Amino acid sequence: MPRRSLHAAAVLLLVILKEQPSSPAPVNGSKWTYFGPDGENSWSKKYPSCGGLLQSPIDLHSDILQYDASLTPLEFQGYNLSANKQFLLTNNGHSVKLNLPSDMHIQGLQSRYSATQLHLHWGNPNDPHGSEHTVSGQHFAAELHIVHYNSDLYPDASTASNKSEGLAVLAVLIEMGSFNPSYDKIFSHLQHVKYKGQEAFIPGFNIEELLPERTAEYYRYRGSLTTPPCNPTVLWTVFRNPVQISQEQLLALETALYCTHMDDPSPREMINNFRQVQKFDERLVYTSFSQGIILSLALAGILGICIVVVVSIWLFRRKSIKKGDNKGVIYKPATKMETEAHA
Repeated sequence: MPRRSLHAAAVLLLVILKEQPSSPAPVNGSKWTYFGPDGENSWSKKYPSCGGLLQSPIDLHSDILQYDASLTPLEFQGYNLSANKQFLLTNNGHSVKLNLPSDMHIQGLQSRYSATQLHLHWGNPNDPHGSEHTVSGQHFAAELHIVHYNSDLYPDASTASNKSEGLAVLAVLIEMGSFNPSYDKIFSHLQHVKYKGQEAFIPGFNIEELLPERTAEYYRYRGSLTTPPCNPTVLWTVFRNPVQISQEQLLALETALYCTHMDDPSPREMINNFRQVQKFDERLVYTSFSQGIILSLALAGILGICIVVVVSIWLFRRKSIKKGDNKGVIYKPATKMETEAHA
């Protein structure tokens, strides 16, 4: 075919393609936010699972807890990342995310779960209570999620995310307290990912240092992703004991980032990026620890016994007082002289 004919055909093809209507964006590409018209109250319109069963986060309270002696301590393999390697830190418009290598994994579950990323959720400077899970109705300052996928069954996290038992997430509750040098290995780089889409490489460090003390104590339940598409495919491990970061560190997290791109004319701060607690739908939360639950039951039993004892003592004393009133009147037989006088 002559060169001019090829050129004409190419131009015609471009014109035809230009005139074709663009395909609608897939649902999974739809935008979502925590507030406004695309906020969490509207998530279920575009992501049906967000309005379905087994949703997370939840409130962890005594009525739904059940001790399970089979819940053994988890083992954290490959968590000590080499400082000679660089790992990608990203502002994805919803949180700050650190990519993790798949040779980092947890053992102690029915399958091997390999790491894929970690991210955080937080509140705002005026209301620093941004954890997703709550304990007896109380929020913590922030929450860390370390996301893993079932690498025995699936090749990657994307494939596993909508599969049964596809994901396992470790949740760390964060409270305000002393300075935490391990968390600062993330926070000190936030200025490099200030706006949505910005990325930076940071040196590796021991991710296990982000976990709390006594990791053998945890809550376990089946739930969902806490962000769209809210797939109910997550095995949650929420550690019982929180970690601490300083007020300055928390403030840096709450003020450093934006949900919008750098050139956006209406910048929005990245604050309050946590989902509200969801209905529990008659599920149970299993605990690896018993002392707290047994202590609560024991205290309730002791309180009941104390009430019975106090009431018994009160009734006994009341009865004794009545008998004492009768003893105040002394009866004695009349003498012979008194009898004759009355005669």
